[in-house]
Amino acid sequence: METLYKIEQLINKISGAVGWLAGWLCVLMIGVVFIDVIARYFFHGGSIAMQELEWHLFAAVFLLGAAYVIREDANVRADIIYARLTPRHKAIIDICGYTIFVIPMSTLILYSSWDFVSYSYQLQETSSDPGGLPYRFIFKALLPIGYGLVLIQSFAEILRNIRSLTNKHRPALTDYAVPQQKEP
Repeated sequence: METLYKIEQLINKISGAVGWLAGWLCVLMIGVVFIDVIARYFFHGGSIAMQELEWHLFAAVFLLGAAYVIREDANVRADIIYARLTPRHKAIIDICGYTIFVIPMSTLILYSSWDFVSYSYQLQETSSDPGGLPYRFIFKALLPIGYGLVLIQSFAEILRNIRSLTNKHRPALTDYAVPQQKEP
């Protein structure tokens, strides 16, 4: 059980690091949008590349941040019913939800996106718009990366909920950080 806990912690740290990156990409996206708006409305300029960069950064934030959202238990669900359940019933619902819905869907998207990204890479795909961004395959590669992260985070959540069902405590978010030393 200790090994499974360490695996869960490792996955949570990876999701935390990638979530941190997604947060900074969000800040970058806000800056790009701000510059684009200023260029358009005050200098009657702007570019297609800036607009595409906004779209691609938004996709990166979404795809890279999804596993972090799962880790933080901030995903959307019908809380009207879920909030009133016992921890045991919540754990059972979470295990079933990840097993029946999230893992199969993530696996399907992960599997089907390989050819999509591979073909884009082989073509060295660029934007079809004049003045658009080159290397579109880099942003398309975020699709399997993002869903791969969701997939492994789903396994970590299942492990956490199994521990909860076996009367092991459900760790607080501080358990994902560096362990604190116990006082003598």
